[in-house]
Amino acid sequence: MVHERNTVSPGTIVTTQAEQAFLVSLGWSDFFASQIEPDEAGLLPRRIAEVHRTRLSIMSENGPERLAIDIQTNTAEFAVGDWVLADPKTMAFRRRFDRKTLLQRRTEGRKTHQLGAANVDTLFIVTSCNADFNPARLERYLALANQSETNPVMVLTKADLADDVSVYIREAQSLQRDLPVVALNARLADAAEALAPWCGTGQTVALIGSSGVGKSTLVNTLAGLEHGERQETGSIRESDAKGRHTTTARSMHPIASGGWVIDTPGMRTLHVSDSAEGIDTLFAEITDLAPSCKFRDCTHAHEPGCAVQAAVKAGSLPAERLERWRKLQDENRSNTPQLTGPRGNKVIQKKRFGK
Repeated sequence: MVHERNTVSPGTIVTTQAEQAFLVSLGWSDFFASQIEPDEAGLLPRRIAEVHRTRLSIMSENGPERLAIDIQTNTAEFAVGDWVLADPKTMAFRRRFDRKTLLQRRTEGRKTHQLGAANVDTLFIVTSCNADFNPARLERYLALANQSETNPVMVLTKADLADDVSVYIREAQSLQRDLPVVALNARLADAAEALAPWCGTGQTVALIGSSGVGKSTLVNTLAGLEHGERQETGSIRESDAKGRHTTTARSMHPIASGGWVIDTPGMRTLHVSDSAEGIDTLFAEITDLAPSCKFRDCTHAHEPGCAVQAAVKAGSLPAERLERWRKLQDENRSNTPQLTGPRGNKVIQKKRFGK
């Protein structure tokens, strides 16, 4: 059966019913459709499936295929999960859509961000039930997820090796209000079932965490990859729970339940920056108490009438939780560039030596 092209208003991509169904399965929504210009109705929306140093791949109905880009194109400006417009005959890149969400981080010594994944609905923050479980590091991942407006889910791997999984679950749940926590064995097929609520048709999930915690194994399980297609997995040293990097490039894979999963390289060090709102969400119990402090600019350290310090003394707020909040706040201020100059033409203000 041949589908006729749909009749649509100007500024809308003209597609067959089969093409429209394919786009929806990729995560296409009104957010992206509203960005179409009247003269772009003949172009194809496609999603970035792989980002390499010199090339980009887009997802087609037959799997990844190469996107034709200009030699001057900087692939570092693209993220896996980006939506782009391409010429239907040549698959030549035309432009990128505005992103709904973007996972990015500022690396030390650089003024620009390193892009992780775009248009992600849920971020699986993966850690294992052993020495890798580090609340301070996990809070950094949560701040990143919150700032990007991506829904975080804590995934505890190697649950079958823990003496008491409930200890890890309770501590993970305490890191952020209403945080979903799932404990599993990434190698078992039922791991996909445990994460199914976030992996439905058109939904995109990404994984983040240290090397060796089972991210690539979980990607293989979710995507049902055959041995020849599998992400390389690495072992972890039980003495310190540190693993080696096995994923070096970002890629997107279909999930059997209809969604998509993006794997990212392992990150043991994550420098927090540009994350003020994300930190406020992460430490909601402190954010909620702050307006009750006597002073509007209270640092929650030594001021009289501090509601946060009162909560610590009353035992309703752990002192170590407040200390981690303070460290992230200080680091965020230190790493977030200050902008100066007239509106619309602001530039990064250089830090003075010794500051």
